[in-house]
Amino acid sequence: MALRPTQISAVRQTLRTEPQYIDAPLSIAAAFLVLCVRDDEASLARVRSVLGSTSDLVKNITARDITATFTCNVAISHRAWRPLIGKPPPRELRPFKELQGATHRAPATPGDLLYHLRARSMDLIVEFEKLLLEALGEAVVTQDEVTGFRYFDGRDLLEFVDGTANPDGLALPDATLVGEEDPDHAGGSYVVIQKYLHDLPAWRAQATEAQEGIIGRTKQDNRELPDAAPTEQKSHKTLCTIADDQGEHAILRDNMPFASPGRGEYGTYFIGYTRYLWVVEKMLERMFLGDPPPLHDRILDFSRATTGVTFFAPARGLLDSLGD
Repeated sequence: MALRPTQISAVRQTLRTEPQYIDAPLSIAAAFLVLCVRDDEASLARVRSVLGSTSDLVKNITARDITATFTCNVAISHRAWRPLIGKPPPRELRPFKELQGATHRAPATPGDLLYHLRARSMDLIVEFEKLLLEALGEAVVTQDEVTGFRYFDGRDLLEFVDGTANPDGLALPDATLVGEEDPDHAGGSYVVIQKYLHDLPAWRAQATEAQEGIIGRTKQDNRELPDAAPTEQKSHKTLCTIADDQGEHAILRDNMPFASPGRGEYGTYFIGYTRYLWVVEKMLERMFLGDPPPLHDRILDFSRATTGVTFFAPARGLLDSLGD
């Protein structure tokens, strides 16, 4: 039976706004590849073509992944949006807001493209990156590349469970996907990344009770601790809880631990997907500047931010259109 014109229009609209793999479950392995695009037109055209063939590159890997766990999210920065897309950017897309608190700093660092890759094992991720970088060639420069791993029962290297407050069910798309407030970019998601390096000896020197007070949860069984009074030092959990007249605003965290023991490097790669960029920006302001200032998030005394970039992961339809 043939579809009516109104049905065809509805299907086309759905395809245009179909999101990338924002809601993919936490994985065993992950990689975060940040690229800078060269500014000449030949490089931009090549990158545009590769972005348009993203679905084909992904299929080259998923066809070989019998567990169907490989996912790829591509996100684009404010600087690269107009040169690559040729259209106005999403309403809230802007460069990462560098923050300088009384004690700690959240730096802004370069990055035009983010590839967030997740899989059951690193072989799938490495194969995709190889094919991707071969296709991009000299049109890009690798700014940063971090591989992450699942640490025991979903803990970070500070040994606390991470991502407990993530939305699920119908709350997940509502918290992460742009909707009717910006219809030209519906189905997309703002993405903020930061790489944190931990001072593990200093952290482990703290008593468990002190660690729990900093995080706002118990270490062994992940129970939430009571909030501090409004004018007192707040925990990490409380500072990262953002609410207004519309209620509490959740984001999706898909953080991963990473490490290079030979270099004494241990850290957490923060990645947050959100429908509203201001929500993550507010979290970071509360962490680095304090709420109230100068009572910064005490986790920053043991975890130093070394990168900071903001991107937008558009709906699949926009990426596919770049190949036309």
